[in-house]
Amino acid sequence: MHDKHLYEYSVVRYVPRVEREEFINVGLIMMCKRKRWLRIAIEPDFKKIEAIGSSHTKEDIVNQLSGLKLVAEGDRQGGAIAELDVTERFRWLSAVRSACIQTSRPHPGICDNLDTAFDNLVNELVR
Repeated sequence: MHDKHLYEYSVVRYVPRVEREEFINVGLIMMCKRKRWLRIAIEPDFKKIEAIGSSHTKEDIVNQLSGLKLVAEGDRQGGAIAELDVTERFRWLSAVRSACIQTSRPHPGICDNLDTAFDNLVNELVR
């Protein structure tokens, strides 16, 4: 019998002006609590970002996204949050915030293969 995996994911968004509520999807975070599995993809499209009139430099955006990646990957350079378990890191990463880098509300899913589901979501929602 094949085990199905329940997962949650959040889309990472770049929001150039919070008050306008416009955004561009720049990444994806996905977590499976039961498997203690967490994966992140960060792929900003700077042509799209420039087209909507970014108020941040490319370096600013890359630095913010790099911080998320360090936390998601459990890298000590990500600070104390990066040392938490997978579920706590995902909750912190997907928390509502008013900043230029935000995430969607978490969405659930179920799949046979977490890596395949992750890649499909990145292709559909980010690329």
